[in-house]
Amino acid sequence: MLGLALALVMSIAVIGCGGGEQKAEEKKDAADEKLKIAFIYVGPIGDGGWTYAQDLGRIFLEKEVPGIETTYIESVPEGADSERVLTELAEKGNKIIFATSFGYMDAVIKVAQKYPDVKFLHCSGYKTAENAGTYFGRMYQARYLTGLMAGKETESNIIGYVAAFPIPEVIRGINAFTVGVREVNPEAKVKVVWTNTWYDPAAEKEAAKSLLEAGADVITQHQDTPGPMQAAEEKGKFGIGYNSDMASMAPKAVLTSAVWNWGPYYVDTVKAIQAGTWKSDQYWGPMSDGIVGLAPYGPMVSDEVKQLVEAKKQEILEGKWDVFTGPIKDQSGQEKVPAGQVMSDADMLSFDWFVEGVDGTIPK
Repeated sequence: MLGLALALVMSIAVIGCGGGEQKAEEKKDAADEKLKIAFIYVGPIGDGGWTYAQDLGRIFLEKEVPGIETTYIESVPEGADSERVLTELAEKGNKIIFATSFGYMDAVIKVAQKYPDVKFLHCSGYKTAENAGTYFGRMYQARYLTGLMAGKETESNIIGYVAAFPIPEVIRGINAFTVGVREVNPEAKVKVVWTNTWYDPAAEKEAAKSLLEAGADVITQHQDTPGPMQAAEEKGKFGIGYNSDMASMAPKAVLTSAVWNWGPYYVDTVKAIQAGTWKSDQYWGPMSDGIVGLAPYGPMVSDEVKQLVEAKKQEILEGKWDVFTGPIKDQSGQEKVPAGQVMSDADMLSFDWFVEGVDGTIPK
């Protein structure tokens, strides 16, 4: 009987010890488990523009925030495909998903409803949910500054603008750029050609060529590749890039680029989610937040132009002035923003008309 009792005690001790070891191991695994974060891109990370800039932000996030693991899926078309990919990413245990193109908006809201424990951040859209917010930057401020440069550099007074889709974001950029152009050169016109694509290197380059043939001697763009800049360089003309610094792709042409710096926003957002302080909102960061800016000036830019741009940039950074301050007229000459008034965010976010000086139409 004594031997049996001793064996029973030993058995219980072993079981208890084993259970303790298992619990400790489970705690260790939980501590080692990384927060999974996913990014969905509309183009390839090698596009040299929009997606490349977004991926630089992802890389910055990984370096700055410990305990996370990021993944990405590139070249995901807008529409049904994006809904499928977003669902797959949520199913794989990603707790934060950044959807980085305007056309993902409806898919984000739909998938967010199915996965309330996942946080979704949609770039450039306007629809939100309790677990889905939007983010963007006031790129129109940088666009205006590049317009000043274009207005100073043009000799033909025709400036070409290769534009993707006729949505408020793109229209706002064209208008801000034109405001800058006309401030320093009231005779200049900004000629717009639509491509109806975000990423199509050949189409973007051909659109730029058509503008050069029409007399443009400065080309800018709202497109994801450096194709328009390369077209400008091949013709011995100037260009102003977008998304990331495009000087390396067309060094003889690029005056500067209006650029995105997504990294700090990604870091702040992930830290807020980790801390439990994040709430769904619509972030629209100004140039003073560092989310938008200008790339270094090309060697062909004069000191006079640099000083002009830097002075106006300082006014924007200090909040003393913003781009859409009246008087502003539309293409027909009708006053849309009276003198001294500043256009509201709501009106800027719903732009569906061109300012005076734009040569082009908005497809309905």
